Amino acid sequence: MALIKSISGIRGTIGGKPGEGLTPLDVVKFSAAYGSWVIQNTNNPKIVIGRDARISGEMVSKLVSATLQGLGIDVIDLGLSTTPTVELAVPLEKAGGGIILTASHNPMQWNALKLLNDKGEFISDAEGKDILVKADQDDYHFAEVKKLGSYTTIDDYIDRHVEHVLGLRLVDVEAIKARNFKVVIDCVNSTGGIALPKLLRALGVEHIEEMFCTPDGHFPHNPEPLPENLRDISEKLKKGKFDLGIVVDPDVDRLCFMNEDGSPFGEEYTLVAVADYVLSQTPGNTVSNLSSTRALRDVTEKRGGVYQAAAVGEVNVVNKMKETNAVIGGEGNGGVIYPESHYGRDALVGIGLFLTHLAKFGKSISRLRATYPGYHISKNKIELTPEIDVDAVLEAIKKKYSKQPINDIDGVKIEFDKEWVHLRKSNTEPIIRIYSESESQATAEHLAKKIMQDIKEVVTAS
Repeated sequence: MALIKSISGIRGTIGGKPGEGLTPLDVVKFSAAYGSWVIQNTNNPKIVIGRDARISGEMVSKLVSATLQGLGIDVIDLGLSTTPTVELAVPLEKAGGGIILTASHNPMQWNALKLLNDKGEFISDAEGKDILVKADQDDYHFAEVKKLGSYTTIDDYIDRHVEHVLGLRLVDVEAIKARNFKVVIDCVNSTGGIALPKLLRALGVEHIEEMFCTPDGHFPHNPEPLPENLRDISEKLKKGKFDLGIVVDPDVDRLCFMNEDGSPFGEEYTLVAVADYVLSQTPGNTVSNLSSTRALRDVTEKRGGVYQAAAVGEVNVVNKMKETNAVIGGEGNGGVIYPESHYGRDALVGIGLFLTHLAKFGKSISRLRATYPGYHISKNKIELTPEIDVDAVLEAIKKKYSKQPINDIDGVKIEFDKEWVHLRKSNTEPIIRIYSESESQATAEHLAKKIMQDIKEVVTAS
């Protein structure tokens, strides 16, 4: 069993002993701490909740709702929803915050509480620490019987979300409709199975082959949208006459596309392609995290904008986007953040922008992919014994490569012309994550192995 308390929320495997897994007692404790924080910091006792389709979702949702009502908070429950839908709903409902019940791409035995502020954006590091302290100290006070909170359900927010996408300035429904796209979708039997067909039909896509669109939480494969988990949709594309495939994760904030021949467009290139289109219509700056592909920087500079990197984590990307007035940004894991919509990763917004781009491009999705730089990322990790000082190891690597351009806002990122390697320590285990990128997969892997050897030498010498 696992329970991970972090500044962004609480996640864990269902069952086990309190404090060791995500048990009902842990759900109540953390919901109470967050609800108390909302009351104290916003003076607005109203919270929006929504969940993905995983099996434990209904149980966890009832626990969260009852706990919040017990604090005197009015609960608005969107039911089966998506992360970006809840993010949009919080300010529209003038709520003091929001909780999304989803473990994102984790397997079905996991669930989590993702926490939002009154803007519908993820809470900050400082706010998260404050909530963790409240939970540890049982610092919450429940309401008297006449002051209990109300409970209201709203079941059409995904429809409102779809209408929101259609209303975006750069989403061209007529252009998409004119292309008469034939699309296959894989929604991993979660809430994308509700949202994607609604969105695509509203965009004028009439030919939709639905795969795993029953929102029952029985994930048919590992729900992280990586190529090795997408063999079924790949085979479907190879056998049929489709224009593209679309894949989302269980809470619909990550988005990836598949080419017409079944090959991956590349999760890293979701943001690259969408940014290219947005920048062609709205010149400006872009942001992604340090572990994302250099291709976004290339596309941004080609369009006359300035690219900047943020520390890993959606809240860090959002903060950097606001700081640099970026017109588009996100993460290389298929997360598109479009400020004209809202400051959160949103697969539905990404689909609207991408299909408009592809429609106007006028050729196949594989031809579109070929217009972008061809980079390859290698993702590795090196395990260390707990007594090793990881910070000291990273500092030694930084010193060894001090003649290269280095960014140390989040671990150590070293640039070698158009290649880079990024080293980050894990917050939960004694490992260093090592991501590297080059124009060939072999070179990216060689670069990672070289740095891993350097780390081993530092550890041996210490």
